Amino acid sequence: MKAYSTNNIRNVVLLGSTKSGKTTLSEAMLYEGKVIERRGSVEAGNTVSDNTEIEQMNQRSIYSTPLYAEFMDTKFNIIDTPGADDFIGGAVSAFKVCDTGVLVINAQQGVEVGTEIFARYARQYDIPLIVAVNQLDSEKASWENTLESMKEAFGKQPVLIQYPVNPGPSFDGFIDVLKMKYYHFKDDNGTREDLEIPEQYKDEAEELRAALIERAAEYDDTLMEKFFEAGVLTEDEIRKGIGIGCRAGEVLPVFCLSARKDIGVKRLMEFTIRTASSPADRKAKTKDGKEIECKQDAPTTLFIYKTAVEQHLGEVAYFKVMSGELTEGQDLENPETGDKERISTIYAVAGRKKEKVTDLFAGDIGCTVKLRAAKTNATLSQPGTDIAYEHIKFPASKFRTAVKAKEQKDEEKMSEALARISAEDPTIIVEYSKELKQTILKGQGEQHINIVRWRLKNENKIEIDLFPPRISYRETITKVAAASYRHKKQSGGAGQFGEVHLLICPIVEGVEATNRFKIDGKDMVLNVKSKESFDLEWGGKLEFYNCIVGGAIDARFMPAILKGIMDKMSEGPLTGSLARDIRVYVYDGKMHPVDSNEISFVLAARNAFKEAFRNAGPKIMEPIYNVEVLTPSEYMGACMSDLQNRRALIEGMGSDKGFEVIKARVPLAELYKYSTSLSSLTSGSATFTMEFADYQAVPSDVQDKLLKAYMEQEKEE
Repeated sequence: MKAYSTNNIRNVVLLGSTKSGKTTLSEAMLYEGKVIERRGSVEAGNTVSDNTEIEQMNQRSIYSTPLYAEFMDTKFNIIDTPGADDFIGGAVSAFKVCDTGVLVINAQQGVEVGTEIFARYARQYDIPLIVAVNQLDSEKASWENTLESMKEAFGKQPVLIQYPVNPGPSFDGFIDVLKMKYYHFKDDNGTREDLEIPEQYKDEAEELRAALIERAAEYDDTLMEKFFEAGVLTEDEIRKGIGIGCRAGEVLPVFCLSARKDIGVKRLMEFTIRTASSPADRKAKTKDGKEIECKQDAPTTLFIYKTAVEQHLGEVAYFKVMSGELTEGQDLENPETGDKERISTIYAVAGRKKEKVTDLFAGDIGCTVKLRAAKTNATLSQPGTDIAYEHIKFPASKFRTAVKAKEQKDEEKMSEALARISAEDPTIIVEYSKELKQTILKGQGEQHINIVRWRLKNENKIEIDLFPPRISYRETITKVAAASYRHKKQSGGAGQFGEVHLLICPIVEGVEATNRFKIDGKDMVLNVKSKESFDLEWGGKLEFYNCIVGGAIDARFMPAILKGIMDKMSEGPLTGSLARDIRVYVYDGKMHPVDSNEISFVLAARNAFKEAFRNAGPKIMEPIYNVEVLTPSEYMGACMSDLQNRRALIEGMGSDKGFEVIKARVPLAELYKYSTSLSSLTSGSATFTMEFADYQAVPSDVQDKLLKAYMEQEKEE
């Protein structure tokens, strides 16, 4: 394969809901680009894209797959992405290296929640979109309903470049109002006839052509002037105006397809070459905010957007050449770590097919093997260049579960395998929680986690158990309490003695500390000698006041008292959870000239704090998450009811481009498997996001249950 210049490269990501036909479209594009001689099908399990065992079993994309096609002296780099929200990481990584998105819409379903999710992400990453209405040859295909759903979801952004003739099982062509041609297809292999528009379609074609010209003129002053003067624009001028509007995110050019019959695929590719952005049209941001142009005559830099382990090759790093020219055998370095890497081989990629090339120019996408250290999100550049590109920001997890190996002997092996899987898919997060004493596995949904389980079982021969993770509760207090404790131990020789009197009160935001208290009806005024404030690593604060007068306790024992309090805060008196937001005043005590030592005051402080805590209106706090649900209107009531059953506080409702939005605050304890429940409740048509908000006190009935469960656990232990 020859090396393509930056201007002759198009990097396209295929987006759309599950079953919209992205993989079938990619197969047709590879066929038109002469990469394959015969198109496979998802049903037959022989497509270039969905080439793993798990994808073929499920007949759906699970991983993003890089592909290429050579067409009209242009190299198309295509990334076919999964359609399920559970595997959104594949699309997000593709946004980093692609310049245009093709949003595939199933003509049987119209705009689905998944369609809108991908469109949102594309806007977020500034990716211009072209719409491909696919499966117009299906029995239930409805062009009118699809247009209506696009209008509802995207307003006036959709602009028809084409409209179908005979949508449904007889679909065999379309009217192209940019070319003003009727494209008729004679077979299922893309063999087309370029004909004049039949008389019965001319009026509609003229009307749509006029609308297309008017929209094209909106985005360029020169075109607008010509439009006002002449009332018409040439094909190239229309293309120019639509291209400007598309790149600005204000126009969605709409095309008609049957990817299965290869109808319309060639025209889509032609339009993309002539109208869509080349890599040279876009700049990439560095970590320090600079913008780097994608130019061939610049130092070589590349960005690794994905890594995978493949049979016979080992670890494969997929990258985009961000600037300069990458040549075989070139030495580069990671500016963030200083690691040196040699690019021993370079491949152009079409699924499992890897074609060895000697060089790639700026804007091109390829892969290499046997890098020493560079993984996803790494920049490699010419030594001294000191350019590090902004990392891909993956979506927050929506599903968490505890995991352990069925066999204890497999624990270490499981940890190593999970680390490898996480390196390949950064939306899989694995962490061991010291607080919860569990390994927590996080992902985008239960399907996502089930793929991990399948891989562990089938690729690593490890059986695992998944179960609800413990919740990171916090403990705090609501009122003032005082307590004292004397630790005394005598067992021959030097003994142990320490006595601590302390007072505790809650830290409330906006309420200043005081030294005046009323305990058991008596006024108490403390003489504060010193104060220490600590931001606790688990959130919240501890303020420690030394109010000792008259030398009742030596200053040398104050650190031991603080340590005792900290020890007990790291294992709260109620349920063993972490304690937070407490002021502690140590105001009296006793010591012995011989028997007092640090351990005595650690133990005395621990027990005094524990007793005071239990008398200070203790409360258990639970993590609360902000949850936003996007659902079709017919499921709004069911979603609301389900959230309320989860102790949610509904904070707002609204609508967004044809979908209903519910905003709520929900306890984390109620969100286990929520993604699965929501999918079941809405037939897979709703989605949600969740983000940690704060800690709030649990209701009294929940607290009673937690206290009872903790007491039973202590008895068992």
